[in-house]
Amino acid sequence: MTMREEQIREKLLGSLAGEAEGLLEAGRFGAVFAHAGIGKTALMVQLAIRAMLQGKNVLHVSLHDPVQKVALWYEELFQDAARRQGMAGMQRLWESLVPHRFIMTFRVDGFTVPRLAERLEDLAAQGIFRPEVVIIDGFPFEETSREALADLKNMAGLGGFYGWFTVHTHRYEAPETDGIPQRLRPASGLFDVILEMTPEKERIRIRSLKGGGLTPEGGSLLLDPATMLVRAEVAGS
Repeated sequence: MTMREEQIREKLLGSLAGEAEGLLEAGRFGAVFAHAGIGKTALMVQLAIRAMLQGKNVLHVSLHDPVQKVALWYEELFQDAARRQGMAGMQRLWESLVPHRFIMTFRVDGFTVPRLAERLEDLAAQGIFRPEVVIIDGFPFEETSREALADLKNMAGLGGFYGWFTVHTHRYEAPETDGIPQRLRPASGLFDVILEMTPEKERIRIRSLKGGGLTPEGGSLLLDPATMLVRAEVAGS
């Protein structure tokens, strides 16, 4: 890697999804919840790109979108983040990141934790891909037992990866007193970090309800609905 590429990588790291280092480690789980269309996938993709820029392998499991659509999310958000930093045309850097990502899709009605575990074991056994970060976008919490999720967390510890999950909530569902949604409550003890995304006028606030946040002080970040990019909150903004 050239000095310029290293500088570009560091600049992009500084612009994507806050300070995610140390927030999760192998065997730990994080959850992001919000209503539909708020930007959960965009946040997950930016956390993934940040990990990829650090040389980590990311497995993205989607239960709603096909591989091509997920891949487009990645490339568009990477290029948009590069343009925002005045670094358009970073195709060579992008191509160096792609081998650190593996996209896997399931039909929601065909997804189970044992089936995911089997696919993960197959990838590792064949030397195809061994993830350090696993993102499950659209995880069916209501159809999955706490015991199955606990088994997956144990597998994460043994396999050396940490996991991020998106949780879809409905506007009519009242959260618990601590803000955690009802559908996540039975398994909330398995999650080390829980983030909430809420719309505020022309922006979306990302704040931590449990564990660390995406800023050094544990404060909130903002997601711009126009660009779907995450930025730090500026005092007075």
